[in-house]
Amino acid sequence: MRSQTPQLIVIMGVCGCGKSSVGEALSLRTGISYHDGDDFHSDANRNKMSQGIPLTDEDRQPWLESIVAFAQQQCEQGRSLVVACSALKKAYRDTLRTLDAPVKFVHLTGSKATIASRLADRKGHYMPETMLQSQLDTIESPTGENGAVEVSIEQTVDQIVSQAMELLDLTTEG
Repeated sequence: MRSQTPQLIVIMGVCGCGKSSVGEALSLRTGISYHDGDDFHSDANRNKMSQGIPLTDEDRQPWLESIVAFAQQQCEQGRSLVVACSALKKAYRDTLRTLDAPVKFVHLTGSKATIASRLADRKGHYMPETMLQSQLDTIESPTGENGAVEVSIEQTVDQIVSQAMELLDLTTEG
């Protein structure tokens, strides 16, 4: 059964850590709608990233605010949602926390080698492998932040989802 209170569950981490795969699987398991945060980026942001240019805080702020606006609309209609969003810095997560509903974070972590290997296998994504190091340099761990849990990607997607659900006390739709 779904939680009575609508909430936002953010699957976060660097590029290539599996945010989309985990978000989609969590959505299927819980019945909560999934949305990819990349869909909220402006064309200008996508163009910068496709050229290997890291986004600035100023580039990211409107993107984060558009995610919050969409999530607010969904929560006001009584719907929870799962969003894949890098949420690399605490300040970015704090922007997401401006939502007038509970916000939880699942931080996907893994070795640089594992993530680089996944990026090398990824086809058709606008963000090149070369962006990984800038994201690793930027990310601030959410360890100790309210509503944030960490899950290793060194396991199957099903195991990641099960662990995240357990840590967040989520249940399947009944």
